[in-house]
Amino acid sequence: MSNADNIFIKRDITRVSPELVKQAAEFQAAILADVAGRRGTLHGRVKPLAATMKVAGPAITVEVRPGDNLAIHAALAIAQPGDVIVVDGKGDISCALIGEIMSTQAHASGIAGIIIDGAVRDADALRENGFPVFSAGLNPCGPTKSIAGRVNYPTSVAGASIEPGDLIIGDADGVVALPREAVPALLDLAQKKLDAENKRIAGIRDGDIRAPWLEKALRNAGMLAEGEAL
Repeated sequence: MSNADNIFIKRDITRVSPELVKQAAEFQAAILADVAGRRGTLHGRVKPLAATMKVAGPAITVEVRPGDNLAIHAALAIAQPGDVIVVDGKGDISCALIGEIMSTQAHASGIAGIIIDGAVRDADALRENGFPVFSAGLNPCGPTKSIAGRVNYPTSVAGASIEPGDLIIGDADGVVALPREAVPALLDLAQKKLDAENKRIAGIRDGDIRAPWLEKALRNAGMLAEGEAL
């Protein structure tokens, strides 16, 4: 079977550019999620093993059957430096899908990080290593390596639709996926939002406490009558 005919593994994908990844890494996941229309965030169960872990890069998407990590090994073999392996583990935490050995392999291969909607193990070693790993939980039980999965196909991970090559950003707040073709425009919006937020924070510290939009929003919601003020 040629690579073109392989229904399980796609090697050739179009990635978000390294330049855009570098720019995006300067923003919080929260800023990017906001400008993306509050879309693309993974469920809050997917968290970094350490609050200091951050990741940014193009997605290598993986779909596995719960408790089996064979397809993750395939992804590790074909991923390029800077890629982020993103695994649809179905939210199952009955068995860990990676541990110290696989995270060490990923780190040595130049992979930017691993995000799994599933469990991992060897948590102390993974935290000490510092290689970014995000998961839905922990479990000492190891996985099987015998069930076919898929690599680099469109998938849904913890409620977020992700295409291979999409931009992945993760930090202490969680993970957001941005469509590859939308990234340039979203980064422009992210800078404007960051500037506006910094201006608002500075205003609060200078004594301008109340949100300027509050009364209008309350009137629109019917919580204040027209002409009524707080």
